Amino acid sequence: MAVHTSNKNGRITISDEAIANVAGYFALECYGVVDLVPRRLTDNLAELFKKRNYKRGVKVTTHDNKILLDLSVILKYGVSINAVADSLKKSVKYNVEDFTGMIVESINVNIMGVKV
Repeated sequence: MAVHTSNKNGRITISDEAIANVAGYFALECYGVVDLVPRRLTDNLAELFKKRNYKRGVKVTTHDNKILLDLSVILKYGVSINAVADSLKKSVKYNVEDFTGMIVESINVNIMGVKV
């Protein structure tokens, strides 16, 4: 799927993969987030042969040109989980909305682990 918008110059389509890359990049920029975690085994195997992949650990669902994100992350030991999750949601929401011009309806943060 993808999100679509139009302006005076024409129609704009943004793929879910592009949205996932932006969301993953800004998720890794948040303090306390160590890494994104792929949810599928095939993502782990593909990572062995590729360079850094920002979309792993990010699931994008679009519905009526609204974006729903699921982020799977590993946090740094000693940080407040609630504070990092709130910061992560705000940062990713702002940056994805700024990038796409669409509304991010919800962001689910899944804490998959803590790294010492």
